[in-house]
Amino acid sequence: MILVIDFGSQFTQLVARRVRELSIYSEIVPFKNATERIEELKRQNILSGIVFSGGPHSVYENNSPKIDLDLEKIGVPVLGVCYGLQLINYMLGGKVAPSKNREYGFEKIIVEKNISSLNPLFKIKDIEENIVWMSHGDEIQELSSKLTVDSVTRNNVISSFHHKELPIFGVQFHPEVEHSKYGREIIKQFVEEICQDKKEWDSSLQIERAVELIKNQVEKEGKDTQVICALSGGVDSCVAAVLTQKAVGDKLLCLFINNGLLRKNEYEDVLARFKKDLNLNVKGVDASELFLSRLKGVSDPETKRKIIGNTFIDVFESETKDLPNAKFLVQGTLYPDVIESISIHGTSVTIKTHHNVGGLPEKMKFKLIEPLRELFKDEVRRLGAEMGIPQDMLARHPFPGPGLGIRVLGEVTKERLQIAREADAIFIEELKKQNLYNTTWQAFVVLLPVSSVGVMGDGRTYESVAAIRCVSATDGMTADWSKLPYEFLAHVSSRIINEVKGINRVVYDISTKPPATIEWE
Repeated sequence: MILVIDFGSQFTQLVARRVRELSIYSEIVPFKNATERIEELKRQNILSGIVFSGGPHSVYENNSPKIDLDLEKIGVPVLGVCYGLQLINYMLGGKVAPSKNREYGFEKIIVEKNISSLNPLFKIKDIEENIVWMSHGDEIQELSSKLTVDSVTRNNVISSFHHKELPIFGVQFHPEVEHSKYGREIIKQFVEEICQDKKEWDSSLQIERAVELIKNQVEKEGKDTQVICALSGGVDSCVAAVLTQKAVGDKLLCLFINNGLLRKNEYEDVLARFKKDLNLNVKGVDASELFLSRLKGVSDPETKRKIIGNTFIDVFESETKDLPNAKFLVQGTLYPDVIESISIHGTSVTIKTHHNVGGLPEKMKFKLIEPLRELFKDEVRRLGAEMGIPQDMLARHPFPGPGLGIRVLGEVTKERLQIAREADAIFIEELKKQNLYNTTWQAFVVLLPVSSVGVMGDGRTYESVAAIRCVSATDGMTADWSKLPYEFLAHVSSRIINEVKGINRVVYDISTKPPATIEWE
């Protein structure tokens, strides 16, 4: 297995995910526990390599995350990514300092000629000059005498190195993200060629493992224990529900809450499909008035998320108060939810709170079951396909737990929700008509908290602005805006303005993630 040591990067889980894509098991451990875990895995003779993740800190800071380890006696190959590269240089006696020219986003690197004979990471055709994804404000000021430079950027910043005698490597860029041209190949070279790891991991093992863990967790509470599943209508909760049903059978009761923040006709359509196609025991609960009353007058996005998260739990507890044996709540929480919500290892920077992670109250009736917590969206879809879930359900675009509550920017009202709902339905309908829906990762309409002047029928209007957001991605950790045809965008804009009363202007979001997030709130 490959051990990924987390120093606080938003992409740590993505590193592990890239390794797993190669059918090789990977595990993440916080830097504070890394030394102990390394020794344990070495005793078991199953550790084949280590990756130091990136992170938001500077290695020269007093309180920056470090690891008490002798790199040159570790006994397995090591790869440092971004902060990991800087830390390796620092640990081997080199110096790191703030960059004169910070590098964020796409950057060109120039690989030293014939370096592939010395560094197996670069035994890749046509890698001499290529584009990578950078995200750093520090750089190597003085290279350790034990290291050799393999490549530099256009600013002459060291972008990779290797140890002169040992299998220790570093890259300043992020090979784990889609934007690094040869990133996957570099990780493959490290894992397969340098670490010589065996391909012994596949997603079907995740199903067996999750079923067994859920079954054991529930049985410990007694044979009459019931499990409640929080269905949102999306892929994640759907797969989590089917997975849990495999483990506990008729002990599972699914609740589908209408929070008043769903898309057009979603409550009725999804409820019917869960019962018919998946044979789940589902109860629908219309709590839209409660959610909207609690959101009244609230504009701050973090406050909205936490109100929605707390209200979800309140509704669940209310609906299950007459079920004394209901002790567990299943949620479709994924890795990206956890990464962006909370500093899970004490080093990651909080980006935003997800309703089913950081939005939960500290005290609640249920214990959580989160069988997908370590997976990314495409891995979840593969699991769902293996369990026989219909493809059209698995192909649905991600929909946030807070729903339209975070796509109606500013205060959420019935009127503004209806405007957003109708505009969004038009956009999705047209994407499907033009066979563009399945070629994009996520698409939706955001109702902005601003109005603009317009002219309709020779009269002045002063109405809302709608923003179209459509992105391409593999896992949601990074995303690029979709290059939709101009004619298509013009048609969608025309339909929305003509058919949705309350909108007189449509704009298209052309921001990547990072620096933006996919959702606006």
